[in-house]
Amino acid sequence: MRFTSEQRLDDGVLEREFTLGEIPGVLWTPGSAPAPLILSGHNGGLHKREPRLVARARHYAAEYGYAVAAIDAPGHGDRPRSAVDEQARADLRRAMEAGEPVDEIVDAFIVPLVEQAVPEWRITLDALLSLPEIGGPVGYAGMAAIGIGLAVVEPRIVAGGFFAGGFVPRAQRAQARQVTIPLQFLLQWDDEGNDRQLALDLFDAFGTKQKTLHANLGGHAGTPWFRGGRRGPVLRPAPGVRPGRQAGSRR
Repeated sequence: MRFTSEQRLDDGVLEREFTLGEIPGVLWTPGSAPAPLILSGHNGGLHKREPRLVARARHYAAEYGYAVAAIDAPGHGDRPRSAVDEQARADLRRAMEAGEPVDEIVDAFIVPLVEQAVPEWRITLDALLSLPEIGGPVGYAGMAAIGIGLAVVEPRIVAGGFFAGGFVPRAQRAQARQVTIPLQFLLQWDDEGNDRQLALDLFDAFGTKQKTLHANLGGHAGTPWFRGGRRGPVLRPAPGVRPGRQAGSRR
């Protein structure tokens, strides 16, 4: 892991960009150490510096004492997209606009993405846990498809916060039964790009007995402000850090 930039933000959080081979990422760390870690994934097409992702990461670090890391998934952010990726995105948009079934397109597009992204997250986790300022435990917050893949094979991840606003291949809907970590599942009730019933069925399929469904009115990007501090896995705060106010609080 090679750090390429570093700045101390006005909330006291240290923000550092890094590269790990071909993987670009950002790490936010609080002043306390060793800090528990959240791996922050993003849904399709977004960037590791997407404003909502950055805002959540800074909130977790400043208010709760978590370290947060985000990387660009294959074909996302600063990473090149292949012609196959571009065609799959175009096919998916066309099918959705036409009201046609999308399962086969999702399987062809998302399965290879997960197969590449999960090992990359595990390599990144190895590197992060070698840093003295990061300890445990570890949680994952982000795209459900990658979260399922990680939760099934990575025993160091002990809690999850999955976003329903992304496509999950058919095989992973069955694999969800193997997810046994405590889980929060965030659903935008009026998400224009995702099937609500499929999301509810996926929540029902998760094998864990410790799962909560957080459903909010609004479209894909309409998550209300009071969910700002509750979109990640529930981990214990860093030593000596008391949980702070929730995002949007006026205390």
